[in-house]
Amino acid sequence: MARLDCNTAIEAGIATGAAAGDVFFRLGMMYATGRSVEVDRVSAHKWFNIAALKGHKAAAGYRREISAEMTAAEIATAQRSARDWLQLN
Repeated sequence: MARLDCNTAIEAGIATGAAAGDVFFRLGMMYATGRSVEVDRVSAHKWFNIAALKGHKAAAGYRREISAEMTAAEIATAQRSARDWLQLN
């Protein structure tokens, strides 16, 4: 079974339509759990936020959960990062 590399999918432009939310959700999970990367709550929040905006149903709940472990400044940074990413992509 092929493994989807989320970063490659985004760069290749295949993270569109129905698949987009899932790709961004997977990125959020990577950063939230530290799978293949160091745990980074700000990045996890950013990707969960984008996944939710792209229609992933569970992403908003995960974003809310991780927010409980973050400071207001971290949340603001994550939101700003998500906005910046969306403007560029």
